[in-house]
Amino acid sequence: MTATPASRRLSLRVLLAPDAMLGPGKAELLERVRDTGSISAAGRAMGMSYKRAWDLASAMNKMFDAPLIQASKGGSSGGGAVLTPLGTQVLATYRRIEQTCAQAAAADLDWLRAHAAAT
Repeated sequence: MTATPASRRLSLRVLLAPDAMLGPGKAELLERVRDTGSISAAGRAMGMSYKRAWDLASAMNKMFDAPLIQASKGGSSGGGAVLTPLGTQVLATYRRIEQTCAQAAAADLDWLRAHAAAT
């Protein structure tokens, strides 16, 4: 994904149902699970508690017709987590929507930024 200047950034949340939302935090958690192979390591990297990371992972797994994250229990060989094929597809779709929206809104975001008071 092409980097978007911080002064011209959208924060996108997709409301799938009244109590089911996919946004930047959940997308980042999916990416970090993919990259670290661990829900708890992903949460730590994001500065969130173990419980919060697992709660978000569980919530995302319930939001779709199949899980996005597959976790394996710990033990002598240790546990881990991976994105399922659906999880990989959901993450890619969210990032594609995000990029499409940012490109479509670039001129308007530039205009808003040009007229925004400096803070």
